[in-house]
Amino acid sequence: MRRGRRLALDVGDARIGVASCDPDGLLATPVETVPGRDVPAAHRRVRQLVEEYEPIEVVVGLPRSLSGKEGPAATKVRAFAGELAKGIRPVPVRLMDERMTTVTATQGLRASGVKSKKGRSVIDQAAAVVILQNALESERAAGSPPGESVEVVV
Repeated sequence: MRRGRRLALDVGDARIGVASCDPDGLLATPVETVPGRDVPAAHRRVRQLVEEYEPIEVVVGLPRSLSGKEGPAATKVRAFAGELAKGIRPVPVRLMDERMTTVTATQGLRASGVKSKKGRSVIDQAAAVVILQNALESERAAGSPPGESVEVVV
């Protein structure tokens, strides 16, 4: 397992949930919810978070259908991740399958008493936590970085 903090993003049309982990990669925690409708502003805020947290990588959740196919949402996320990778070089960006993360996050929050209307931005952060925790577990199990690397096209 590589040592170093990571950031994870749950990218949606309206909001982007952000999570981070400790340098040992043991525990993922929520950071904030970035408004996502203004994409250039969202990129600026994520770049600021990268400067602040100094992660060894940023993991972006890639939405796939239950069958594993990619649709329009995955295309948007790939474009977002590609632009982000250009803006935060040399910090690598990786795409991680995020199937069921929002469902898992919502169930966990409901179990702890958070109402869905009140918790929408919290759900995005919790989904980012699930994405990051899955990435950390994947790296621990495989011994290699999780998911798929986003290549920077200049």
